[in-house]
Amino acid sequence: MPMKLRLQRTALASALQIVAGVVPSKTSRDILKNIKLQVEEGRATLIGTDQEVGIRYELAEVETDSTGETLLPTQHVISVLRELSDESVDLDVTENAIWLRGAHSEFHLASSNPAEFPPVAEFDASVYFAVNAGEFRDQIRRTVFATDNESTRYALGGILLEPEGARLTLAATAGRRRAVAKSGCRSEGGAELSGTAPVVPTKAMLLIERSITDEDDDLLISIRENDVLFKNGRSTVYSRLVEGRFPKYRDVLPHDFNAKVDVVAGPLYSVVRQSQIVTNTDSRSVDFNFADGMLTLSSQAADVGDSKVQMPISYDGEPIVIAFDPRYVAEFLRVLEAETPVTLNLIDSESAVLMSVGDSYSYVIMPHSRDGEALPSMGGRERDRRHRKTVGQPSTRGVSENVCHGPVSRALYSSFSEAE
Repeated sequence: MPMKLRLQRTALASALQIVAGVVPSKTSRDILKNIKLQVEEGRATLIGTDQEVGIRYELAEVETDSTGETLLPTQHVISVLRELSDESVDLDVTENAIWLRGAHSEFHLASSNPAEFPPVAEFDASVYFAVNAGEFRDQIRRTVFATDNESTRYALGGILLEPEGARLTLAATAGRRRAVAKSGCRSEGGAELSGTAPVVPTKAMLLIERSITDEDDDLLISIRENDVLFKNGRSTVYSRLVEGRFPKYRDVLPHDFNAKVDVVAGPLYSVVRQSQIVTNTDSRSVDFNFADGMLTLSSQAADVGDSKVQMPISYDGEPIVIAFDPRYVAEFLRVLEAETPVTLNLIDSESAVLMSVGDSYSYVIMPHSRDGEALPSMGGRERDRRHRKTVGQPSTRGVSENVCHGPVSRALYSSFSEAE
């Protein structure tokens, strides 16, 4: 059915960029490389999917009397809108083609049959959880970097979504670290979690983070048996759930600390970034030396050099030297505002460290061995065997006491074993 629309160019371009986040670059179904445009009752909705994750995004400022649907060739339309400078564009749709017109330009693009495009569910739930959209976006940013999309043995390629009472917890873990962020939430229509908490794919969570249109409004969450729906403002995101079991992340929380060091995120992030300069792929370890009134970060890499970076801290306890991969520390600090207070909870040089921001955000990171090699991760026996193979050590069936240092490090491994 022919359609005519006038759309605000910048609004259309922004919406297409968001929806394009789910469009697969490689697929055996070429139709999925398109974005579906659906028009009815004066509203226009963009729809994209890779058949695992999908999004519906309602366009703002649309002028039309038409009803119908078409497929937009994603990359061509985005490229056209990027080069135009017009405030608005006209879109004329025929049975097999699309005309995109500006004031002094015209583009004729081929189009496929929209009837062959897979559907994406709408949000029509009356039973759901609600959370502040801005807080949920922060939760995603504070956990998504700690997922592991390469894991095949555990449900690590996503974020655990755990509503419980008036609190919503997001958790992610990947071998050597674990991030947990909390916020308030409420139940509508008697919503409650039945069974295991769902794990939402990383791709879906990144799409939600980009598609939130109103940070002050609620984000609605409908958890179903095999999938989940999120709605905020003009966007609805659908996702299938990650299969498999998620480790018992609560069991790896360190305790009985020997030292607590209060720092500010911005200055610590700066010195950590400086310490990364003199590292390479063979030597990513940086020593964090906590001594009287000073934190010293030392790194050394063959054929590169060495470095020492210092930052004054409020600490007067016994010296503690812990080796970390600075990338893992930097990723935690990068998602915080520069002035955010952070507490570093330390046990000893061989145990995991808990970095926390109040009661709402915690990050557990395992240390490296002091010889610069990464200790086996929390990922269980198979991942341990791969590690030993790369460093020329014989394979073992488990993680030995002299490898998985410290009681907390052993608990990190144990949480994965119990998830099997």
